[in-house]
Amino acid sequence: MTSVTEWLDSLPENDRKVLSRVRALIRKNLPKGYEEIMYAGKIAGYVIPLSRYPKTYNKQPLHYVAFAKQKNFYTLYMMGPYGNPASRKHLEDGFRKAGKKLDMGKSCVHFKSLDDLPLDVIGENIASIPVDKFIEAYEDSRLK
Repeated sequence: MTSVTEWLDSLPENDRKVLSRVRALIRKNLPKGYEEIMYAGKIAGYVIPLSRYPKTYNKQPLHYVAFAKQKNFYTLYMMGPYGNPASRKHLEDGFRKAGKKLDMGKSCVHFKSLDDLPLDVIGENIASIPVDKFIEAYEDSRLK
């Protein structure tokens, strides 16, 4: 798949509905400067394009947030909470206050339905890191 729309259109109806809502949430809250891409034909992502920041360790765009359909659940990949303790705390506190269980690895939030997510908290978290701040955090992490 070469576009997010094409990929979503190829999914079964329920998966398409869930992931279309996730996409809309991300796009509504995404700070300016991130770009939507598809990679591996199965993951939709939002990155800082190489035209904006080419100095990455792997010569790939800096990935900020992404989403995918797994076999038994959906995944929302969030680099903000992964690399920023305050962002992680915001996410954990938001899930707790909403009475929802946070099923998260390092950057992956797993969920089986939209009811598993406090959408307002996810949106706030995505909106909280503008491109320049994300680049600064990336550069700081490379110095360690």
